[in-house]
Amino acid sequence: MLALLLVVAAALEVGGDAAVRHGLGRGSLVWMALGVVSLGAYGFLVNAGRVADFGRLMGAYIAVFFVVSQVINGVAFGGRPSPSLLLGGALIAAGGMVIQLGGR
Repeated sequence: MLALLLVVAAALEVGGDAAVRHGLGRGSLVWMALGVVSLGAYGFLVNAGRVADFGRLMGAYIAVFFVVSQVINGVAFGGRPSPSLLLGGALIAAGGMVIQLGGR
């Protein structure tokens, strides 16, 4: 359940950032407003359940956020991660696993 919550929250945050970026590039207030709403929804969702300690929650969220952001970057913007980005991302994901598994 927590993993799904984090994935949805990350999709809202990354999607909101992408919408704001899109709106700024095109001068579209509609896209920027959609981005702001999505970012607000992310903040509410990730904090509403209070299912975990805030520090552990955000630590794990960072790892999920990284993975979701790379997927959205590839799909929405055609981005391809560099080797250094993949290495850094692997370290971030490993850190998220340490945070989650270390608390048990």
